[in-house]
Amino acid sequence: MTEKLSNDDKSNSSPSGRLGGVILSDKTIARIELLKSRFPEGKKKSALLTILHEVQDENNDWLSVEAMDKVAEVLGILPIEVYEVVSFYSMYNQKPVGKYVFEFCRTSCCVTRGAEDLMDYTCKKLGVEMGEVTADGLFQVKGVECLGACGYAPMLQLGDFYQEFLTPEKMDALIEDCKAGKIQKLSAV
Repeated sequence: MTEKLSNDDKSNSSPSGRLGGVILSDKTIARIELLKSRFPEGKKKSALLTILHEVQDENNDWLSVEAMDKVAEVLGILPIEVYEVVSFYSMYNQKPVGKYVFEFCRTSCCVTRGAEDLMDYTCKKLGVEMGEVTADGLFQVKGVECLGACGYAPMLQLGDFYQEFLTPEKMDALIEDCKAGKIQKLSAV
């Protein structure tokens, strides 16, 4: 049987509730309940990917072990089933990330067109190693599997958007635009 979410943590005076130690807004709790309701009993696991996105979005873009455990509890599945999904997909973060995560495609088309050199260039410019977050918390560089934009190589994903036909000059401009707050990470969906 799956657990129903509620905001019954009376010690929390903000308009959000607790999912274990994970804080979720009333809107997200309602959204999780709606997602679960779309599937018959015994098939609630089908909502896992979307629920993980909802929980990650509410928790600074990452999923702690505590958050993953609670998602498993809410869906009535084993924690390992959640861990397997989170560790498989690069869209889920298992540790805190930078505000702007440059997810470079690192598969054949992008690599043959210079993606690895751009990743190295970007890391050097930001003063970090691959996967590290900059000291100011703004940036992180990651290599991910194919993003399906081979004709636009080399490219990266930043939030919901692709940055294509990249060069060192375009990376410089992108970094400066991020610092200036000019870059939108999420679509208006």
